[in-house]
Amino acid sequence: MQLFFLCAALVIVLDQFTKQLAITHLMPNEESLVLIAEWLKLTYTENTGIAFGLSLGSPMILIVSTTLILAALFLYVVFSKNRNPGFLITFGLILGGGIGNGIDRILSGRVVDFIHVDIYQGYLFGSWVSLWPVFNIADSAITIGACVLVIWYNRFFTR
Repeated sequence: MQLFFLCAALVIVLDQFTKQLAITHLMPNEESLVLIAEWLKLTYTENTGIAFGLSLGSPMILIVSTTLILAALFLYVVFSKNRNPGFLITFGLILGGGIGNGIDRILSGRVVDFIHVDIYQGYLFGSWVSLWPVFNIADSAITIGACVLVIWYNRFFTR
């Protein structure tokens, strides 16, 4: 169980720390800081919605729904008899990521994103596009946790 809490706490701390660095050192609407060619950049942006900037209407709806989902996930893990390390790490990643982004939403009404993996920039169907969203550590943790959960579902949930 400690692994679950440790993983979630590590994600929260790393997420908030890197977001603070982005706020301090990257400015909105300015040039990206290129790390690896044009492929990996640091680009400051703020997101008031969920993944890919999608909106659910009122910010309060997003905060309440996210809180309920995270509370359910927390209770599920705490009361589960499953102590498989992969199970605990996976759900720790998801919980930590959700809390990390939730902290931003509650404190400022937006989530800071800054990691920009630019897979493709160019015209697609006549419009200029960048095919990868800007994201943060919390988003990465949620995505990795969800992918591991899907891939190793049978290992974590043996009957």
